[in-house]
Amino acid sequence: MFDEYHNMWGMHWGWWVFWIAFILVVVMLYWRGRTEPTTSTRETPLEMLQRRYAAGEITTEEYEERKKRLERDRL
Repeated sequence: MFDEYHNMWGMHWGWWVFWIAFILVVVMLYWRGRTEPTTSTRETPLEMLQRRYAAGEITTEEYEERKKRLERDRL
């Protein structure tokens, strides 16, 4: 009788471990999907240009010239 009880108790813990692992995998996959960038969050060329200008990577003249070119090509 002790062996039957012991085996049943072990099976019970096995299911707990399975469900906890399953829930952790689902949460990790959900979290990973939320943190990956989507196409709607991609930076546009004009936003890139503005960011580079604000960071001081390009001069005002370069910024104005490239902005005109982007606006012209956009049409």
